[in-house]
Amino acid sequence: MKKTSELRALTVEELRHEEKDLRKELFNLRFQKTTGEIENPLRIRHVRKNIARILTIVSEKTKAKS
Repeated sequence: MKKTSELRALTVEELRHEEKDLRKELFNLRFQKTTGEIENPLRIRHVRKNIARILTIVSEKTKAKS
């Protein structure tokens, strides 16, 4: 998990790539939850919050460019 300050240092393209990776992880975690194989169910919450954090930073950066 990256800190917010680390995420702010990334470019928009890098943030989108990070979001894509997190969405894949979230899909896999949900699949594990359904099959009962998940080791840490709280990881789903952390991944969702990280996705929201990234989307917020991307939004801020695109508004700053305008």
